[in-house]
Amino acid sequence: MTLHRFLLAGSLLFASQSLFAQVTPATPAAPAKIETFLVPIRLTVTPDGTGDYRTVQEAVLAVRDFMQVTATIFIKNGTYKEKLLVPSQKTNITLLGESREGVVITFGDYSGDAAKHSTYSSSTVRVQANDFTAENITFENSAGPVGQAVALHVEGDRATFRHCRMLGNQDTLFPAVENSRQYYQDCYIEGTTDFIFGGSTAVFDHCIIFSKSNSYITAASTSPRQQFGFVFLNCTLTAAPAATKVYLGRPWRPHSNTVFLNTDMGDHITSAGWDNWHAPTNEQTAYYAEFNSRGPGANAAGRVKWAHQLTAKQARKYMLERIFGSSQAWLPAQQ
Repeated sequence: MTLHRFLLAGSLLFASQSLFAQVTPATPAAPAKIETFLVPIRLTVTPDGTGDYRTVQEAVLAVRDFMQVTATIFIKNGTYKEKLLVPSQKTNITLLGESREGVVITFGDYSGDAAKHSTYSSSTVRVQANDFTAENITFENSAGPVGQAVALHVEGDRATFRHCRMLGNQDTLFPAVENSRQYYQDCYIEGTTDFIFGGSTAVFDHCIIFSKSNSYITAASTSPRQQFGFVFLNCTLTAAPAATKVYLGRPWRPHSNTVFLNTDMGDHITSAGWDNWHAPTNEQTAYYAEFNSRGPGANAAGRVKWAHQLTAKQARKYMLERIFGSSQAWLPAQQ
C-alpha cells in the first residue's frame, strides 16, 4: 500500500512538472541589433554654440562612415569661415541651411597665394563623398579677383544642390571628375572667367548664371568617354553692367561638351557664342549646342559655324533619365 501511494505521488508530480513546462512562456529573444549606419540622424550646427556643433566640419566628421540612409546636418543662419571637406567615406550627407542667404560657408584661398595653393586645393568646400545633397546654402570664395579661386569643388557621384548660391570670380564652381553626376536646381552661380569648369556630367536646371566681367562662362573638360558634359535647362544668363562681351564657353580639353536648352540669354552674350581657346583643332572635337535660346543674346545666325543648333527631336534626348543613366541609373528628386 505504501509503495502504491509513493508511485501515485510520483506520477502526479511528473504530470504537474510537464503541465508547468507547457504553460511557462519562453524567454523572449533579444531584439535584433540595428546598425547605426541604417538609422537616419539629424545634427544641428549653430555659430553660437547652442546646437550640437559650432562648425560644419565638426558635424560632418561626427557622422558615421558609409551611411546608407540620410544624415541631415541642419545649419542655422550665420557666416561659417571654414574650409570644409566632405571625405569619400561620409556618404549620404545632406547639408540643410536655414536660409540660402543666411547660411554662408566662406574662405579665401586662391591659386598662387602665400600658402602656395593651386586651383585644385583652393576650394572653400570640397565634396568627395557620394550621395551628397545641399539645400539653402551659400558657398563662397572670398579671395576676390586674384585668379583661380574655387568656391565649390565636387567629385562625388549623385550630388544634388537645390536653392544654393555659388559666389566667386574665376573658377567659382568645379564639377571636377568624369565619373561624377551632379544636379543643380534653382541655384545662383556667379563669376568672371571659366566660372563653371570641369569634367563631370552636370545639369543646371532653372539656374541664374551671372557674369561679372567680359570673359567665358564655361570651360568643360569632358572626357571622350562621356556622352554628356554640362547641360543647362531653362536657365537665365545675366550680367553686371561691365560685362558686355561674354562667351558661352571654351574647351578646357578638346572634347568639351556643353549644351544650352530653353535658356534666356542677355545681350552680354557675344554673337559668336563659343571660342576655341586659340586651338582650331578643338573645333573638330568639342561639342557645343543650343536649342530654343531666347533673348537678345540668342543669335543663331551669328554663332560660330562649328557649333550646333539642335532640332526638337535632338533636344528630346536631354532628359534627366538619359543624361544620368548608366549601369547605376540615377534620377535626382526635383522640388
